[in-house]
Amino acid sequence: MDWLVPKIKYTLEPDFNSVSAAGFQWKTPSDVGSFKLFNRVASPKGWYMLNISLDSDQSLLYVELQADYGAGFSKESVVTLTIKNKAVNKRVCFFPQKPSAIRLTVYNQNLNFNVSELTLSKLTENRARELMLKKLQSRREREHFIGLGTSELISFYNQCFNRSHTMMTYNQWLEQYEYKSLNPVKLKGIYQALDSKPVISLVMATYNTPPTLLRACIDSVIAQHYPHWQLCIADDASVDPAVVALITEYATLDSRINFVIRDKNGHISAACNTALNLANGEYIGLLDHDDLLAPHALLMMVQEINLHPSAGLLYSDEDKIDEQGNRSEPHFKPSWNRDLFYSHNYITHFCVLKRNLVNIIGGFREGVEGSQDYDLCLRVIAHLGNKQIIHVPHVLYHWRAIQGSTALSGNEKRYTHKAGLKALQDFFKPTCLDIKVRKHALNNCFRVQWPIPEPKPLVSLIIPTRDGYDLLNKCIDSLYKCTHYKNFEVLIINNQSQCPRTLKYFNLLERENKARIIDFNDEFNFSAINNAGVVQARGSIVGLINNDIEFLNAEWLDEMVRQASRPDIGCVGAKLYYPDGRIQHAGVILGIGGIAGHSHKYFGKHHNGYHSRLSLVQNYSAVTAAALVVRKSVYLEVGGLDPELKVAFNDVDFCLKVREAGYRNIWTPFAEMIHHESVSRGGEDTPQKQARFTQEINLMRDRWGEHLLKDPCYNPNLTLIHEDFSCRTQE
Repeated sequence: MDWLVPKIKYTLEPDFNSVSAAGFQWKTPSDVGSFKLFNRVASPKGWYMLNISLDSDQSLLYVELQADYGAGFSKESVVTLTIKNKAVNKRVCFFPQKPSAIRLTVYNQNLNFNVSELTLSKLTENRARELMLKKLQSRREREHFIGLGTSELISFYNQCFNRSHTMMTYNQWLEQYEYKSLNPVKLKGIYQALDSKPVISLVMATYNTPPTLLRACIDSVIAQHYPHWQLCIADDASVDPAVVALITEYATLDSRINFVIRDKNGHISAACNTALNLANGEYIGLLDHDDLLAPHALLMMVQEINLHPSAGLLYSDEDKIDEQGNRSEPHFKPSWNRDLFYSHNYITHFCVLKRNLVNIIGGFREGVEGSQDYDLCLRVIAHLGNKQIIHVPHVLYHWRAIQGSTALSGNEKRYTHKAGLKALQDFFKPTCLDIKVRKHALNNCFRVQWPIPEPKPLVSLIIPTRDGYDLLNKCIDSLYKCTHYKNFEVLIINNQSQCPRTLKYFNLLERENKARIIDFNDEFNFSAINNAGVVQARGSIVGLINNDIEFLNAEWLDEMVRQASRPDIGCVGAKLYYPDGRIQHAGVILGIGGIAGHSHKYFGKHHNGYHSRLSLVQNYSAVTAAALVVRKSVYLEVGGLDPELKVAFNDVDFCLKVREAGYRNIWTPFAEMIHHESVSRGGEDTPQKQARFTQEINLMRDRWGEHLLKDPCYNPNLTLIHEDFSCRTQE
């Protein structure tokens, strides 16, 4: 059964002496009160999955769920949750008997919020145990918990959600990680250990900058722990005399500050080139006139330069800062992610480049003002290998979020989108390929559409099934109704189906030339079944498709073929939804839960994700084999899926093998499908299945080791417990 609370707005006042003062009651079937109850059943006791999403003006909400079994609400029945704003949060709950009332209490002070989702969905005990064991696996070996009784298991499970273990605010993260780990003593030791101490020339253009912001910007440079810098300022003919006076004042005080006052306003690219002409350092750093550098910014950059002397471009994490100095919205970035960079400029703040490279390409280009940094970096990476582009995983740049700035809203400067589009189009022109750069629905984001080879390659879609007529029929029906790309064949791998209806359907598909049926007469082994299908495939591209996939957009296969046809791309993954529209898969992140987890799992269908990543093509270390497209030559090159991994993690292992072979795996939001996940096989709900799952976990850990804890497409400052890109806690 599902209970659903509609969207209602509440204003809560704090009263920590009474649990009900800040809460609201939601009655069970005998008294539904003001909330509508759907799918009414006789007895709501037992195991449930709680889904809750709140939309508020605070980033974290502290919530308790309580049940009244006839003797009033008691602390013994409390389920405590720390909820991230707007995200869908899930929690296994147990009601030992039918409650007479259920109450949700929100403890944040003076809070306005909307209830976006609040449902309780019935679970079997086996399914509930499976979900709890999966959660606990991220903390300790799974075997430790398998034999526990119900009360012990749920006690351990609930500990995973203690506030000390869950999502923290950015200010809490700063206090715990940045302020403690980067203390002056440690920073001094880093500086003393440097073998090379190059000069970094910071390039900055000014134009009528508010003096208070400009002063703060220059002060942030002077405050650097690394002393070997040069600040090169070009004022683009400001009409405010206070700007020139301030620059002159600082240049008089510190010989490392050099400046030029331009006679004529030439816009940002021309001004930056004027500043660039002053530079004498081995490296160039890009700094906007109203932003701030973290005090350790240059030191962290030079530390990485010492570790990677061939690096030509380095970039850091960043956040936003308001006029009162409050920091927010951290952007914890991945290591060099080429296809994400083709989708938007995720790297610029803070960015350091080798000066000789900047000189070779002729500095900043006029005609792309507003995206001149993006254009500069695009032209620089054309001269670099992937290993020469280095991510420094520290927040080294504070981007001003003030009225009129791009940091506050990408819509503030719409001309930047047009300039970025031109920069990316010009970048691809020398390839002589029919690469089209399209506008994206999101401002300052782009869609690169790669060409489909001619003649169009044959794609072999491999669909394993054992019976499951209803699922398979929906899959095949949606495939033929919803696929624009026509040059494909369907191979259904029949794993000992016995249902007469399914067998009759096989005959129909063969008569209508809609599929070839290939028998696999052995126990279920997802890897072996797909390997057998690839051997029979006639196409140069193969697609692994689960029988519980339902296709949604007509261009899904065109898009995946475009990506898979690129010689440097390996596996291509799709955007998969649960039947209720929430995200099931948007790329695989290594390390979550011990092995791997799904990016943005349970986010809403139209959510753009962490810094727009749910809406952008990008590289991931792995994608799910529920819908995976890859060139057959690449599949065979790495030996296909590993039959030792019969059910779990075979796709992750396969993608890692493809990555090790030198290809980039990619995920695209432009291939959309519904995944009726594990409907055909069920959950890991027997001792045999659980033992097999444990064996597969151990195999992955033995084979990939530290690779599972250092995903280059993620960030070490992000959680390995949750799948929502929240800040890492003490995990």
